[in-house]
Amino acid sequence: MNADSIDRRVAKLIETNSQRMGKDTAAPTPNPGVVPARSASAFSRQPPTTNPDAAAIRYTPADESRDVIARLRRYADQYGVMEATQPPDENAPPATPPEGTTLLTLDGALGLAQRSGRELLSAQEEYILAAIRVLVERHLWGPRFFNDTSATLSGDGDAGSFGSALSVVNTLRAAQRLPSGGQVEAQWLVRATDQLRRISGEKYRQSSEIALSADIPLMRGAGDAAREDQIQTERDLIYAARNFERFRREFLVQIASDYFDLVRTRDGIRNQRRSLESVKTLEQSVRSRVEAGRLQAFEVDIAASRVASAEASLLSSLDGFILQLERFRIRLGLETDGRLWLSDDAISLDEPDIDEDEAGRLALEYRLDLQNERDRLDDARRGVRIAQQNLLPDLNLSGRVGVPTDPDRVRGGLNLSADDLNYSAGLTLSLPLDREVERLNLRSSLIALQRSERTYEQNRDNVVVGARSALRAVDLARRQLQLAEQQVEINRRRLRSQELQRDVVSTQSIIDTENDLLAAENERDRSRTALRTSVLRYLLETDQLRVDDQGRLLKLGPR
Repeated sequence: MNADSIDRRVAKLIETNSQRMGKDTAAPTPNPGVVPARSASAFSRQPPTTNPDAAAIRYTPADESRDVIARLRRYADQYGVMEATQPPDENAPPATPPEGTTLLTLDGALGLAQRSGRELLSAQEEYILAAIRVLVERHLWGPRFFNDTSATLSGDGDAGSFGSALSVVNTLRAAQRLPSGGQVEAQWLVRATDQLRRISGEKYRQSSEIALSADIPLMRGAGDAAREDQIQTERDLIYAARNFERFRREFLVQIASDYFDLVRTRDGIRNQRRSLESVKTLEQSVRSRVEAGRLQAFEVDIAASRVASAEASLLSSLDGFILQLERFRIRLGLETDGRLWLSDDAISLDEPDIDEDEAGRLALEYRLDLQNERDRLDDARRGVRIAQQNLLPDLNLSGRVGVPTDPDRVRGGLNLSADDLNYSAGLTLSLPLDREVERLNLRSSLIALQRSERTYEQNRDNVVVGARSALRAVDLARRQLQLAEQQVEINRRRLRSQELQRDVVSTQSIIDTENDLLAAENERDRSRTALRTSVLRYLLETDQLRVDDQGRLLKLGPR
């Protein structure tokens, strides 16, 4: 069976298994992969290391008088963050990405993460490996065919005269495990012997036999214990499907949170650039008033100091935004070249209207990881039963029936002789005189069961607490956003009032208000991000989050 056939069987098994969980779950498709060509370095016992001496490394010191500001702005231009962080003009249409820039929306980021996110691809492979293990176990429980051929050269001597014989035995057999334990096996055995140097007897003989044998446990190792590997492997596939779907939701919430953080950082830079332009205008106004003799000279220094501080903070934020973009690009599995432009489209997530008890109940009902813990508790209970059964005596039934060819014929061929049928049957009883290891294993399984019970109870309680906390976090984030928006409006009115009374308000007071406004705008953006993230966290904590196979967040049905 070739690799394509195996991939099709794995894909079909995964699709069937995922559909049992619901239509909104994803079924990953196996990547066939390519067997790598033989590499000399891969088989080398001493792979080379590149580590030149200090004298061999060429390092060019930078001139301290270089234009650092120009270089920093060039870095920002290279990644397209200068245009992307331009403060929006309320009277102008929204800025559009320049040519050669990729517009990235939240849905687009989630879709990219679904297709090329390295972490998600690794989780997919865990699911696929679980499916392969199921196929392996199913194959072991199906009919298995074998063909063994052996050739033996033997010789013996008689009074200095030696004879040699070549014996060839071919065995074609089919084996089948039984659901209650043991297995049956059918064999077709063909023997051929050729006397290479004859001492006595015929030179060539051939015979064959068809046989049916069985070995069946009646006590220890019988029943469910015989199918333990099959049962556990099939259950592990269900666990893997839940783990994958749960990880997919967690990962996409992380991607969405990273996207929200990027938007917040970008908006924060826009706030800084707006504030910088405002204090630059203030500096020019103060300088004009000082030149006119209406203000003291130190007022210019106050404004100039604030401009320098704002520029330094802006450059630092731009560099941090570039790093944040690069890391986000890597997490999406994108190439490190090219520009990204974050969409200005409004991101809306409906906030839940539910009480804490109902949130906890939904989490207990829907959480996939908690369902895994619950079912693993059954695995531990089953393990105790199997460990207990291992204390029973061994009582095995065995039998064999064979129909050979006529032993009197030199060449038997396929002429089976029913008159020469042979059979055997046996019953073997092994009393449990030494079951110390089994008793210790039973004690271990009981301890494992108790530990599983405590783990499940702890995880169950944590799930309820997490759901309630996530619900409260949504309300808290909404209130903090309301307060932050009020703070922005208060500081805007305060700044407008001070600008109207410029002749009687000190420069330091205006700068303090500008700083307060900038801090309020940044706090508003942080609160908006926290609200969006808290809604997703609530949906994740209660496992109500639904994501289609393209990575899009699905809208939940109304109550």
